[in-house]
Amino acid sequence: MPRTVADVMSRDPIVVHPETPLQEAIHILAERRISGLPVVDDAGKLVGIISETDLMWQETGVTPPAYIMFLDSVIYLKNPATYERDLHKALGQTVGEVMSKNPITISPDKPLKEAAKIINDRKVHRLPVLDSEGQVIGILTRGDIIRAMAASQD
Repeated sequence: MPRTVADVMSRDPIVVHPETPLQEAIHILAERRISGLPVVDDAGKLVGIISETDLMWQETGVTPPAYIMFLDSVIYLKNPATYERDLHKALGQTVGEVMSKNPITISPDKPLKEAAKIINDRKVHRLPVLDSEGQVIGILTRGDIIRAMAASQD
């Protein structure tokens, strides 16, 4: 019988809230040796995800978009809205200011093969697993899938 997401996911993942100080989230990631955390509101509904990628802006800073001046006008060579979003992440002090919104999610009854395809095709490292009420009940990572592959060969 094909395995489902529920068979392999990590249950009861550590979650943080949008108001959680960024330093607290950084410590959780470092101490637990994990690369991302689901972000939930007070009702426990998923509102985003904070990952190592989101936090890299804190260290690397942000490069302003290239521009050219033409007849006293500034013409940006890249979208300045992207720069503003990245700058906001670099200066953020709470999880809510830095997290990625609208993460890709999956339900626990989906086949593991489907989850692996989503992770591979969408180039994500983790999928929050939501129940029918939108509550985070687990998280499925690339590592979980690899460990399941190894266990099936024993």
